[in-house]
Amino acid sequence: MSVPVARRPPSQFVRERIRKLDSLQQRAPRLGFAVAVFKKFEDDHAGRLGALIAYYGFFSLFPLLLVFVTVLGFVLQGDPSAQESVVHSALGQFPIIGTQLQSNVHSMKGSFVSLAIGTVGSLLAGLGVAGATQNAFNEIWKVPAKQRLGFIGWRLRGLGMLGALGVLVIVSTIAAGYVTSQTAGPEAVVVGVLIALTANLALFFAVFRLMTSETVPTADLIPGVILAAVLWQILQHVGGLYVEHVVRHAKETSGMFALVLGLLTWLYLGAQVVLVAAEVNVVRARRLWPRSLLH
Repeated sequence: MSVPVARRPPSQFVRERIRKLDSLQQRAPRLGFAVAVFKKFEDDHAGRLGALIAYYGFFSLFPLLLVFVTVLGFVLQGDPSAQESVVHSALGQFPIIGTQLQSNVHSMKGSFVSLAIGTVGSLLAGLGVAGATQNAFNEIWKVPAKQRLGFIGWRLRGLGMLGALGVLVIVSTIAAGYVTSQTAGPEAVVVGVLIALTANLALFFAVFRLMTSETVPTADLIPGVILAAVLWQILQHVGGLYVEHVVRHAKETSGMFALVLGLLTWLYLGAQVVLVAAEVNVVRARRLWPRSLLH
């Protein structure tokens, strides 16, 4: 008479496999680092923080574009072609809506006083995304509340970030125009990509430095800056493909829904990319790996 073999419950079998996988990832430095980054991302509720950045980014985008175009009208007054080139470069950062906005965003007009009031009001309305980003970085780095910037401080940091963004857009436009006029063929494409990557590196360096507490050394921010710049450039190309294959072929009635949903999705993914890069910096700087998958 054969004796029946006792079988392990399925739950026990799954736990054993998870323990083996956990042991494997903790012994592999690169895999363990990646696991630690995404575990901390989950612990910090960074997905929610990214959603908040996307929310404020959606409502900050249009006032900030209005300010940018208005200021550009004063700086490049008398040179419409230069204005159009810079605006096109700026809107190129937003592949989902760039083409649509280029023909619909115009500078504010009126007396100096009304222009000043309108510009300041639009700028303050557009600072919401800077506040949400700075709050997310503080949460990720676990900056104590007493060390965080106050009502005026974080707004000044936000203005600095927006100013850096405007300067970088102008510089990258000038550089890209020079390259296009001097080269042709595949070389121009390669150089154009390098210029865009360099501009993104400078932009994210400004974002990470200005939005992160000064208690964090600058050297600890560099890996995340590089990662964010590369992922952002990939995201821009993905956004371009979305416009090419979805928005342009959508019907007129559904095109607006595709546009809005595409923009929100693109902003959300962009925020997640930035926060993942920030988590990489924290895990690396504070040596928070390896971590267990079980707790």
